Amino acid sequence: MDILDRIIAQKRIELQQRKEVISQETIESKIFERHPKRSLKEALQQSTTGIIAEFKRKSPSKGFIKEGADVRDIVPAYTHAGAAGISILTDEHFFGGSLSDLKHARKLTDVPILRKDFIIDEYELYVAKAIGADVILLIAATLTAKQAERLAQKAHLLNLEVLLEIHNENELEHINEYVDLVGINNRNLKTFQVDLQASLTLAEKLPTDLVKISESGISKPETIRQFKQAGFQGFLIGECFMTTEDPGKALSELIANLLV
Repeated sequence: MDILDRIIAQKRIELQQRKEVISQETIESKIFERHPKRSLKEALQQSTTGIIAEFKRKSPSKGFIKEGADVRDIVPAYTHAGAAGISILTDEHFFGGSLSDLKHARKLTDVPILRKDFIIDEYELYVAKAIGADVILLIAATLTAKQAERLAQKAHLLNLEVLLEIHNENELEHINEYVDLVGINNRNLKTFQVDLQASLTLAEKLPTDLVKISESGISKPETIRQFKQAGFQGFLIGECFMTTEDPGKALSELIANLLV
């Protein structure tokens, strides 16, 4: 199995275990106690930088990036630095994240929060809503087009925005009426190799009315400027910040250089 296959196999095991501990009905009874929705789509449309700053401790290809990183330090710093949105990795096995990370983050910031995970079951949508997420990620490479539409529709019923992630032209068929934002991942999830050209190649093939986000491998202001000219309004950036001693400061410096 490639990396993505291993991640999804592990995700199915974890889902079964969690469902045995807490039912979907129990989670559903709690979601209306949570915070009001914040729109990542609107935040990106209004932002001068469009940066979605990501919190993650490790990756399957590189191992630990920032072991011991604490959302209580980094999320407020991202917010203060001017992030348009914040992405929280909640996958534990491969990315070192947790649901608690997002729950804590929700109490620390007013900017929209994306739950970054490998969602394959509507159970995870209820969890995302219950822990305070505003946006969920659906990855085309892990779903059929019909599955993506069903999950996106359910997310809307839960008042969650939907970011659909694609990597190649074949996955354009996953775009549906319930998708609010489309992300082009420059990282191939099967090999974890990065190619920034992926964003530029697919950008012109996307519907003009969708907010476009470029994901992975972005670290330079000139790349963001180039992608803005290609129609992108959002830029999901994680390792560029998390590999530094002070991720919030790294974000501030990138924004300062971008606005020069």
